[in-house]
Amino acid sequence: MARDLPLGNGNVLVNFDAQYNIRDLYYPYVGQENQAANDLSHFGVWTEEGFFWIDNPELNKKASYLNDSMITHVEGIHERLGLKLQLRDGVDAKENVFVRKVTIENTTDRERTVKLYFHLDLHLYGNGVGDTIYYDPDLRSLVFYKGHRYMSLSCQAGGQQAAACSSYAIGQKEMNGLEGTWRDAEDGKLGRNPIAQGSVDGTVELEIRVPAKGTLDSWFWICFAKSLQEIRKLEAQVREISPQGLLQRTYNYWLEWLARDRHELSLLDNDMASFYKRSLLVIRAHMDNRGAIIAANDSDIMKFAKDTYSYMWPRDGALIAHALDRSGYKELTQRFYQFCKQALTEDGYLQHKYNPDGSPGFSWHPWINTAGEKQLPIQEDETALVLYTMWHHHQLAGTLDRARDDYDHFVIPAASFLATYKDASGLPLPSYDLWEERYGVHAFTVASVYGGLLAAANFAEHFRDKARMVYYRGEAAKVKQAVEQYMYLAREKRFVRSLYWSRGKNTYEADSTLDASLYALFDFGLFEPDDPRIVSTMRAIREQLWVNTDVGGIARYTDDYYHQVTKDVGRVPGNPWFICTLWHAEWTIAKAQSEAELGEALELIRWTMRHALPSGILAEQVEPFTGAPLSVSPLTWSHASFVKVVQEYVSKLKQLRNKAGGQEDVSDKKLLLTTGAPQ
Repeated sequence: MARDLPLGNGNVLVNFDAQYNIRDLYYPYVGQENQAANDLSHFGVWTEEGFFWIDNPELNKKASYLNDSMITHVEGIHERLGLKLQLRDGVDAKENVFVRKVTIENTTDRERTVKLYFHLDLHLYGNGVGDTIYYDPDLRSLVFYKGHRYMSLSCQAGGQQAAACSSYAIGQKEMNGLEGTWRDAEDGKLGRNPIAQGSVDGTVELEIRVPAKGTLDSWFWICFAKSLQEIRKLEAQVREISPQGLLQRTYNYWLEWLARDRHELSLLDNDMASFYKRSLLVIRAHMDNRGAIIAANDSDIMKFAKDTYSYMWPRDGALIAHALDRSGYKELTQRFYQFCKQALTEDGYLQHKYNPDGSPGFSWHPWINTAGEKQLPIQEDETALVLYTMWHHHQLAGTLDRARDDYDHFVIPAASFLATYKDASGLPLPSYDLWEERYGVHAFTVASVYGGLLAAANFAEHFRDKARMVYYRGEAAKVKQAVEQYMYLAREKRFVRSLYWSRGKNTYEADSTLDASLYALFDFGLFEPDDPRIVSTMRAIREQLWVNTDVGGIARYTDDYYHQVTKDVGRVPGNPWFICTLWHAEWTIAKAQSEAELGEALELIRWTMRHALPSGILAEQVEPFTGAPLSVSPLTWSHASFVKVVQEYVSKLKQLRNKAGGQEDVSDKKLLLTTGAPQ
């Protein structure tokens, strides 16, 4: 089930499923240690007339973000029970506290007793062994702990501290047929067991009186900490400031945060501007405060792959950071580049992927090939793209004069690796492709190496390191010459996606499978977007990788097997991916010479919006016949691609309108790496 409406502050990340059940509670790292471990935590309402959980089909509800903030807004109506329900949730921008505001409206003409139930099913440290829950009489809260992980669950009604937790249930689960304490709530009576240990869960009750034809606000909150002392401190702060105060300051914080974006969103329709802002918020929610930008935190993928996307891929992180840099969030992205600088190996390359705490993530890339010979288990584009976007980061942030440490400890070793990890032809030596499936020489990788080497040359020029500047530019030129010689099929008038070394023939063999990632040949500056070879390649992608169903969109490559739905490859070459569809939009924007020529890109942007969840959340891919989300949701890269393409659309639209009006505007033009002086 797709994840929806993520909430976070860089230390805590909360995910909901499509029915607005809490499913993921990450702390203290975004993407590491899911304290909920994908188990469902319930929220329910009891009246004398009946009981319902929030996922009950009788509750007609809709969920969204509140006014483009990282506060959710959920409205539900239960006609039979005569109740309206409103939830507003947020993770405090300053402290590690999740806050829920519940507004109950009684639509009947009599005062009623209503009981609200908040259930937490935790697996501290990501496993359910040895957890403890107890009722704390001083806090009037449930306290969950194991080792150095503490969480508390508290509540109060109507702004009155006296009207706090009215009852509770604590017990074991997942053994002897026990489902959990949430079952106790359905009859409106909790057992009040004061403590339990092992695989356990807990539920709190808040009893309120709602006036006839009236409303009442209630509050629940969860504190996250590493000690009981810290829990007590957080609980005191919540009660001093008030849950409403925390929610309000968080709402204000995110509106102010979004206002820092430098783009003229007034050139967009309101719904597109709103979608853009929500994408920025989703990106921020998936960025850990120590610098890791996580690909996705949808733990539901565990059911299929026995692992998650909760890792930092340097490639994804670099492209996501680039979108944030263009929006002006340089302090955030600087943490990412510090993370990568610390992760760089002594040989000058970045590994496959990383956990949020900086340790290497799991990998399926072997250190030897089928002949038993050593090979590097890397995706070279990951090193190259961090280098490429690091140059843009310092340009946009105006921090080149403070980039000496980055130059000495990342740029030089990484660029030296890129410059030497090549064969006699000038092409990079084999590594894994961006899809993590094939070992060879790939167009996407080669383009990123070219861009990375030019970025390094620009750094060298800035720091008056003339020898390295000349060397890096010379090596980049060799890469481009080799691509033109070995990776272009004149007969088909397009580039190949990969080359594989043939031992028997002692030469490269071309893989001419059409692949959407060929867009990188223009995007990373290897060729101009209007180069006839790029034009014919991109047109082939649009014509042959478009999904010919009512859903549409562009697939990764011909006969893509990942989550494949049908073998009718002629009609459905693969599932439509948001990033691939947006890559084509980016190309049409780059080559547009008139406002009318931006029409196709605008339609692809709107295609993306139409196939998001109602809340604006973008998955990795969508089902080609139903449009339902597939694989993980949200995928941070999908949102970053949307942000970047909209940025480029706004920039090009402004540029074309100024040109038509006789004005020259360069403020928002796309930054390109050149062989000239630093820009």
